[in-house]
Amino acid sequence: MAMLNAPRTVLPFIASLLLFFGLTAACTSDAQQRPDRDPIQWEVHDEDRPQPPIADPGPAPEEPQPVPDDATVLFDGTDLDAWESVDGGEAPWRLGDGYMEVEPGSGDIQSREEFGDVQVHVEWAAPEEIEGEGQGRGNSGVFLMGLYEMQILDSYENPTYPDGQNAGIYGQYPPLANASRPPGEWQTFDIYFERPHFDENGRLVKPARVTTFHNGVLVLEGVELTGPVGHQERPPYQAHDHRLPLRLQDHGDEVRFRSVWVRDLEE
Repeated sequence: MAMLNAPRTVLPFIASLLLFFGLTAACTSDAQQRPDRDPIQWEVHDEDRPQPPIADPGPAPEEPQPVPDDATVLFDGTDLDAWESVDGGEAPWRLGDGYMEVEPGSGDIQSREEFGDVQVHVEWAAPEEIEGEGQGRGNSGVFLMGLYEMQILDSYENPTYPDGQNAGIYGQYPPLANASRPPGEWQTFDIYFERPHFDENGRLVKPARVTTFHNGVLVLEGVELTGPVGHQERPPYQAHDHRLPLRLQDHGDEVRFRSVWVRDLEE
């Protein structure tokens, strides 16, 4: 009961710890064990897989959410200093008034700093003007360690294959709910990522796990990743460094980002 009297600034930190060390460990939870949540029982991009139900997250916040004092700010709307092109050199995306925007065709960008176990906060918006449909509308992605993709897509009244939905793990897990806001409105991912572990021979000993809130709605609960993501395939794990950059995807759509920060949870 003492937690009820804790300062409001402390409560989100406590909640984050409980979610990361509790929910991500709950790999036998009902949500993950349901047949529609098991990626092995479905073909990649299977159109017959159940669609996630709609969940209205409420209005978008006008301002970015407060940043915890122990967080590393990767983008606050002012500059791209914390980012670089994945091909080397300066980040080639556009810098606007309080946001950065994908420059279609310029390529992905990645953080200069590297992370393992991490809490990631991303605020983004799909283009307000609707063009295309399915995967061709408001598409981008947050690649944890540059390999494990949290899908960004304009999934507001825009059907696509379930494991390609916004806020799912691409090709593996649909979100538990479609909490997408209309295009042009700001949306939020809060991701709790536990990296994979490999032994000295490069064999997998512990798979990666992810818990995610999309616009405050729980959409992934301690899901166990089958490996890196791929289009129309599920690549197996391959041993890699325990710290790698965070990557944002250029998929040809002018997706905007206004706040990106991380909390390093690596021991």
